[in-house]
Amino acid sequence: MAKSHNLNRLAYFAAVVETGSFTNAADRLGVTKAVVSSQVTQLEQELKATLLVRNTRKVSATEAGQLFYTRCTSILNEAEEAFSELSQLSEQPVGTLRMTAPNDYGTAIVAPLVAAFRREYPDCRVELYLGDGHSDLMAGDLDLAIRVGWLRDSTLLARKMGGFRQLLVGTSDSPGQFDHIHHPNDLSAVSFVANKALPDPLNWLFENSASETVSVKLQSDLSIDSAPAIMAAVKEGAGLAILPDYLVRDHLVSGALTHVLPDWHLPEGGIFVVLPASKFRAAKVSVFTEMLRHAERSRGSG
Repeated sequence: MAKSHNLNRLAYFAAVVETGSFTNAADRLGVTKAVVSSQVTQLEQELKATLLVRNTRKVSATEAGQLFYTRCTSILNEAEEAFSELSQLSEQPVGTLRMTAPNDYGTAIVAPLVAAFRREYPDCRVELYLGDGHSDLMAGDLDLAIRVGWLRDSTLLARKMGGFRQLLVGTSDSPGQFDHIHHPNDLSAVSFVANKALPDPLNWLFENSASETVSVKLQSDLSIDSAPAIMAAVKEGAGLAILPDYLVRDHLVSGALTHVLPDWHLPEGGIFVVLPASKFRAAKVSVFTEMLRHAERSRGSG
């Protein structure tokens, strides 16, 4: 069986030939220069051929590269025509939408949204993978990834859908148990449930409306690597925890949880849709992304 190649790399290679440089190709594709260089290098390694001649002023195709470029443009043009024809036939999402999201946000927000998406577009299948690791969109067959928090320097296209607040919460079962907590410094002797999924789960920076900042190191005898599990432990009286607003909102409204130190704020994070670098964007991806953006606006974060 012939070895399969990542067709996205054809678009990277073609862009370099057409623009004459990795920098210009990166600007066109909306990625970094390092990504373009890496993808073209991998393509050359797979083909066992030198496709480009690189010098300080310009990048040009070798003889083999020029022949390969001609075939690439034909393949890319045919693909673009296929997408155009599909768009003309139907503006409805088709096929299978494959995505990944963090466990907590995926359970609280994405799963209900997927159900709504399926009700509106019953001919479109959805595969949702929940996990707190970062899936490789380039290596897999995922259409999009939803990421929560603070993006690292990404080689992919990220679009911000909204944001979230981090809230210090505790159970409401024991009235008055938080009456002695008036300032972040009062937290040093309080039982705290740490989130082991975070890189630094015990050190937090609080800020009030007067721009006063306080750095606090919390003490913890219980660490859990799942935010929903942390919330369950807090509701059983395990201590205080810092959790995202989208996870605790309903429990604050019902009174099951209490927002502790509401006049002090913690760093806010973002909700992002991360997409593979591609000139094509299927209707299923565009429609779901817009549904997520609308959901975040309705939630008051977008």
